[in-house]
Amino acid sequence: MKKIDEWKFEEKYGMKGWDFSHLDGRWENETLPWNYVKLVLKYLRDDMKLLDMGTGGGELLRNFHHPFQNTIVTEAWKPNIEFLYKNLSDTGIVIIESENESDLPVNDESLDIITNSHAAFDIDLINKKLKKNGLFITQQVGALNNYSLSKYFDSDYSIAYPENTLLNTLIDCENSGFEIIYYDEYKPTMKFFDVGAIVYYASVIPWEFPNFSVENDLKKLNDLDKLINKFGYVSTNEDRFMLIVRKK
Repeated sequence: MKKIDEWKFEEKYGMKGWDFSHLDGRWENETLPWNYVKLVLKYLRDDMKLLDMGTGGGELLRNFHHPFQNTIVTEAWKPNIEFLYKNLSDTGIVIIESENESDLPVNDESLDIITNSHAAFDIDLINKKLKKNGLFITQQVGALNNYSLSKYFDSDYSIAYPENTLLNTLIDCENSGFEIIYYDEYKPTMKFFDVGAIVYYASVIPWEFPNFSVENDLKKLNDLDKLINKFGYVSTNEDRFMLIVRKK
C-alpha cells in the first residue's frame, strides 16, 4: 500500500467515544504533573450526586467507580451518545443528550460534584446547579494546544478557543463566588512516530486542524515523513490546566 493510501485510510478511520488507543505505540505523551482521576477520587464519596460533563464514551467515568444511581452524564456529540446508550443504558446511569457541550439540564442546586475533562462549561451555570459546598473539578485543554502543528498545516490558523486559559478561568471562578482549592498548568510534549498517526489525530480534532486533508496537505505530510525517517519523531506541545473549586 502506498503511503498516500495509508494516510487516507487514517483520515477516514474515525473515533468512538474519546479513545485514542488506535495510536498506541505510535505516539508518546509526556506525563502531566497531576493525575485527574486521582484528584477526583480524593473528593468523591459514594453518597454524592455526580454529574460528568461531556463524558465522551465514559472512559474516565469508569475509573471513578461511582454508584450508578448517583451518576449523571451529559454528552453533545451524536456518535458518543449512541455509544453511551449502547454501553451504559442498562446500568442506571442517567444519560442526558445536551444540545451544547456546556448545557446542564438538571435542577438547580441538585449536584454535589461536577466533573469535566476537556469539555466546555459556563461557570455561572455550574454555580447554579451545585449545592452549597459543591465541587467543580475540571481538566482543560488550554488555548495554545498543538499550536505549532496547527500553524504548520494552516498558516492562517487562528486559535480555536483563545479565552480558554487558566488565568481567565481563575478570574471567572472568583467572580462567580467560588473558593479556589487547587490549580496547576503544564505544556507537555507530544511526539508522533509516523505520519499516519498525525493524520489520524488531525482528522478527529478538526477544531484544531480546520482545513486539514491528506489531499490538500500532501506536500507537508511528505516533509514530516522525511523528518520522522531522519530523527524518529516530530513533536508538538499540548496545553493543559487543572482546577478544583468549591461553591461557597
